[in-house]
Amino acid sequence: MNDFVEIYRQVIVQIATPSSTGTGFYLRQPGLIVTNHHVVEGNRAVVVEGAGLSKQLARVCYIDPKYDLAFLEGPKTDVQLPDVELELQNTIKEGDPVLAIGHPFGLKYSVKGGIVSNTREVLNGIPYLHIDVALNPGNSGGPLVSQLGRVVGINTFVIQNGDNTGFSLPVKFLKDALDDFGKTESGNAARCSACLNVVTEKNVEREFCAHCGNKVELPQSVEEFVPSGVPKTMEALIEKIGHNVALSRCGPNAWEVRSGSAKIMITYHEKTGLISADAILCELPKENIKPLYEYLLRENYSNEALTLSVHEQDVILSLLIFDRYLDEKTGMAQLSLLLDKADYYDNLLVEQFGANWKVEI
Repeated sequence: MNDFVEIYRQVIVQIATPSSTGTGFYLRQPGLIVTNHHVVEGNRAVVVEGAGLSKQLARVCYIDPKYDLAFLEGPKTDVQLPDVELELQNTIKEGDPVLAIGHPFGLKYSVKGGIVSNTREVLNGIPYLHIDVALNPGNSGGPLVSQLGRVVGINTFVIQNGDNTGFSLPVKFLKDALDDFGKTESGNAARCSACLNVVTEKNVEREFCAHCGNKVELPQSVEEFVPSGVPKTMEALIEKIGHNVALSRCGPNAWEVRSGSAKIMITYHEKTGLISADAILCELPKENIKPLYEYLLRENYSNEALTLSVHEQDVILSLLIFDRYLDEKTGMAQLSLLLDKADYYDNLLVEQFGANWKVEI
């Protein structure tokens, strides 16, 4: 089992949009990333990243609101990712052990085990796999995997306040969608939720399905996301300091940028009106820690806008701004200072105080 878990580590991707985060997985044969429609809904392109895939924008090329499926274009670079199999023999049965693989709560990689409680839990006319795996936000769009390492479903939703009650779309529906999408020879298709035909620009007339007249929105026809208020200002600042705004988005009111070897997480906490920017610099050394602590305290005494702190093993450089004091001039100065200092401090702490580089899994 450990062998295929490591294989999935390479094909699982984390998906981020301006409004949500979720999971996807790469299928080598069609060259597509599979996820849920509700994860990417309202976006023409989303940010994807994984152990086997560098951070990049992926275009949404197929959406299926009826079965909550979506396909993203595969990697633009020539990466050699392993292949995973779909279980097409319908061998799954009640009591079979399964694994849900994904990125719950934005974690990099998570594998949770459980069993299939019911192979045909009909909800909204769709026979889902009812599983007792504790799915969490972020698991959506990830694969449900059998003990043989084959994909048997796509983890789709969980009943709130339910006791480990999750639901996974059987892989048969994924296979049907892949086949139907493949026949279109288009990179911009959607399944009509009324007649269930897969349509493209060729058979959508003024946003209506040519087969039945139901309104259909193709993935590349959605309106581009335009932020407002504080997020708009933050994105203007991120662009001015030289970063790709679309690629920096990592969830609702959250952005990630890099400065040299330092990664900076920026979050707008709308309820409190606070903007936090945290750079995880490095990890504490195991020995001779006192000189490092003394250095951090001296730096905090001289720094005005920035704060150095330690959380467990991580050394963090932080910036806090209240939204009522945010404007482009002051925001630009403070963010630029944070990025410059982050790249300076992490090198210094490693080279002079024996700190360890932060290892990302």
